[in-house]
Amino acid sequence: MQNYKELKVWEKSHQLVLEIYRLTAKFPKEEIFGVTSQIRRAAASIPANIAEGCGKKSQLDFANFLNISLGSANETDYFLLLCTDLKYISETEFLELENTINAIKAMLINLITKVRSK
Repeated sequence: MQNYKELKVWEKSHQLVLEIYRLTAKFPKEEIFGVTSQIRRAAASIPANIAEGCGKKSQLDFANFLNISLGSANETDYFLLLCTDLKYISETEFLELENTINAIKAMLINLITKVRSK
């Protein structure tokens, strides 16, 4: 069991969620129950599952929650692409966020590998 707030991947993913909320506040109001809700939930699931996994007793359980976070990162990545295609975010915003998500995914994969090897 460890403090999730000490993990760099949690901090980076938490900052991503804050940025997603900032960007989606400008989305069309008719999307509030559509893509706005979906991307917010997918993004928030990344740090939430890291935090939940840190509270588990076994390394296997922790690794499973990290895997769920990785899936949520991929889901968020897709929704960002969709938002770009719908012209809700700019290409520049997309590229910046995609770089962040790719870094988060790499950090998660490294952490999963480390946790499973213990």
